[in-house]
Amino acid sequence: MAMVGAAEAVVDLRRAVVVAGADSVAATVLMEELEKRTGVRLTRGEQIANDRPSIVFRIEAGKSEGFRVFLDDRGRQPLVWVVGSDTRGCLYGAGMLLRRLDWGPNKIELAGALDVRSAPQSAIRGHQIGYRSTANSWDAWTVAQFDQYIRELALFGANAIENIPFQDPRGNPLMKVARREMTRAMGEICVKYGLDYWVWTPASVELSDAKQRAELVKQFEEVFADAPKLAGVFVPGGDPGHNAPEFVFQFMEEVAPKMTKAHPGAKLWLSMQGFSKERVDWVHERLNRGVPAWFGGVVAGPSSPPVAETRHRLPAGVKLRLYPDLTHNKISQYEVPEWDQAYALTLGREAINPRPYEYAAIHNKYAAMSDGFISYSDGVHDDVNKTVWSALAWDRGQDARAIAVDYARVFFDPSLAEEVADGLLALERNWRGPLLGNGGVEATLRYWKALEGRAGHLAGNWRWQMCLLRANYDAYVRRRLMQDTQLEKEANAVLEKAEALGPVQAMDAASRILGRAVSSPAGGELRARIIELCEELFQSVGLQTSVEMYHASGAQRGAVLDFVDNPLNNRWWLQDEFAKVRKMTDRGAQVRRLVELARWESPGEGSYYDDIGHWGRSPHVIRGLAPEDDEPLFWWWDDGKSRVRLSWQVTMWPKEMRYEGLDAGAKYVVRTTGVGQALLRVDGVRIAPRVDGKEIGQFKEFLVPAESLKDGKLVLTWDKATDEGHLNWRQRSRLSEVWLLKESR
Repeated sequence: MAMVGAAEAVVDLRRAVVVAGADSVAATVLMEELEKRTGVRLTRGEQIANDRPSIVFRIEAGKSEGFRVFLDDRGRQPLVWVVGSDTRGCLYGAGMLLRRLDWGPNKIELAGALDVRSAPQSAIRGHQIGYRSTANSWDAWTVAQFDQYIRELALFGANAIENIPFQDPRGNPLMKVARREMTRAMGEICVKYGLDYWVWTPASVELSDAKQRAELVKQFEEVFADAPKLAGVFVPGGDPGHNAPEFVFQFMEEVAPKMTKAHPGAKLWLSMQGFSKERVDWVHERLNRGVPAWFGGVVAGPSSPPVAETRHRLPAGVKLRLYPDLTHNKISQYEVPEWDQAYALTLGREAINPRPYEYAAIHNKYAAMSDGFISYSDGVHDDVNKTVWSALAWDRGQDARAIAVDYARVFFDPSLAEEVADGLLALERNWRGPLLGNGGVEATLRYWKALEGRAGHLAGNWRWQMCLLRANYDAYVRRRLMQDTQLEKEANAVLEKAEALGPVQAMDAASRILGRAVSSPAGGELRARIIELCEELFQSVGLQTSVEMYHASGAQRGAVLDFVDNPLNNRWWLQDEFAKVRKMTDRGAQVRRLVELARWESPGEGSYYDDIGHWGRSPHVIRGLAPEDDEPLFWWWDDGKSRVRLSWQVTMWPKEMRYEGLDAGAKYVVRTTGVGQALLRVDGVRIAPRVDGKEIGQFKEFLVPAESLKDGKLVLTWDKATDEGHLNWRQRSRLSEVWLLKESR
């Protein structure tokens, strides 16, 4: 083989001959993807040309899936070699070449020297793209759209696709292809590109019931019959699923012979999602007694035991596959760090969520302990995250920004790639910290608007449209938050004067102030652009940003358009409280309640208030002591339209709260809101409540012992209840707000 030259000049490849066998999928992919981007259809031939450059595909033995892509310019005509260890290696080499080419209308160029030799570090690199109604975009796709997307995932190193063949049997008006027909088609697409085809098949029925189990076995057999080639069958132990592992294993043993008969190389995989300690122990004890030939390994997903612990306990040779949640931004496996509640109220769980650096760190934290991953995804909104995980599973040494640059080169425009990558990182930074003080959000919007002005050719690109939607949406939410915050402040000032104004007059005036958010909303031009982009995304990629307008399967499933006007202050709660106050017959009681509402977060000099789930309004919460406990939980009640106080809709157990400069001669009371128990310790000493409300909005109060105040300091901690292990996480105790109230002795 020719040796690589020291090329420095630009090589024009518009007339290049692609030399490859007639069955080379990699060559076909490269030619088709270049034609889409440039309008140039390269010639395909069997021999290296003498009068023009050639792009030569060849297979030579090497590390599985590996490749070498290099330029040899020492002869009369430049040669670009794509040498794969196998057919997959050739495909991944084609993806690398596409990332290195400079392209545009009637332009295919290679600038400078090129010599890349690479092979993947992780054996399993895949994504779940289940064709079901739950998804927020691809349930509206055609077979051709799935083909294109699976191809694009492979360009960055993915080697596995996991479908969901029968879970969530709901139909919807968006589905253009019958469920079973699409299941067959996705398996055929994987065969076409030489990728592994997996299925996610939960056992949600009662497996101890013979009739239900037999019906489920038939569903599995149907999947086996429909798949042209099957590599893995993932049976989640939970989420969904409730059966004891004994029954799950028995069921898998029953299914295994049917699977191996149809697909001799396929394996069954099990997750321990939501398992109790006893159930986790049972699985490990069972595997330590012997690993069945049909057992592929254990999957670690949301609510699974810790990855390190699982890896340590598994017998040698048993594989561990990650099932990372790349699709959700709240109530999820990987919560957005330091997220502002204003975003949680308007974006739901499945917003457009590029998080390159966050997911790069998460991937690299766990990758060495696993055999790879197949991600959980329910739409295209997490497309950047998928690319980051695919690229890092190939090579963990890559920088997240470099991956973002490659992403932009392939899917947008090489001439804009550096700037677009920085724009993606800016969108990630938009979500960090208190939104009210994050002026970078407006800078990000200006940045994307400037890019938009230079990139009219990308207007129909769905990935581009998603970036523009996020930039506009973030800025709109911030402008509304600024307005709503100021309006509530003004309304509270009026309520404090209820004695002088009269309670009815004060409520009327406060209502008019709060109502300005509806009559004169901030950011109207951004709202109009958001509506336009949501429509464009529905047309271009089937993204369902509204339940009513675009048939989103649920309010949390990316339906951001349905929450674009949600109040970002306590307007709804105050309106409901005013209605209660108006029914009171005692004027004094009315005034006292209105003043209490007005001073809710301002308890007076010498007293303190913390909205513990809000990064900007919890100054006494000490963060970083246990990072896994630092992220709040944003609740999603009444389909995102809850009217209760905003601070009650986000909860957290702070590891520690500290107060200094207290009056040693004063009396202090700790007051909290939340649900259930709050096992408070003051300076390490457990304190019993003198008031013990347990429902949303009810107070608990704890008298601070005088001896704890001698040094003018206090440390508050909480014990988690030990008797709630049997409860669903939604039913367990939680904490919302903490006051330290100074009272005269």
